[in-house]
Amino acid sequence: MKKTRIRVLVGKPGLDGHDRGAKVIARALRDAGMEVIYSGLHQTPEQIVEAAIQEDVDVIGISVLSGAHMTIFPRIKELLKEQDAEDIVLMGGGTLPEEDVTSLLEAGHAEALFTPGAPTTEIVNWIREKLTAVNEDVI
Repeated sequence: MKKTRIRVLVGKPGLDGHDRGAKVIARALRDAGMEVIYSGLHQTPEQIVEAAIQEDVDVIGISVLSGAHMTIFPRIKELLKEQDAEDIVLMGGGTLPEEDVTSLLEAGHAEALFTPGAPTTEIVNWIREKLTAVNEDVI
């Protein structure tokens, strides 16, 4: 059986214009053998979910530095549910207060959140472990 590459959409929602971290993560995922689609700056949750579905991704990774994370993650999760695309893993990172990380994870609005300083290998490994747990045909 042929193995398929993990496909990840990296998104930058809202008015946040700082995308260096998102580009670093996108490159690390690409270098780890994943297919990466970068949505670009100033995307709405609707645009991100639409692109994720069109591109048939396994994972959406959201980078948020603007402070809008408590609105953006729940909205993306809601849109995934509305589109019957809840199999797409939602993760993210950025400058997120620890109490907000806990709240978002406990509420199920994200499956993993990484804050500044997280090693890219930790993110790559988390994605691989998460996806191979449900589909051993991904690499």
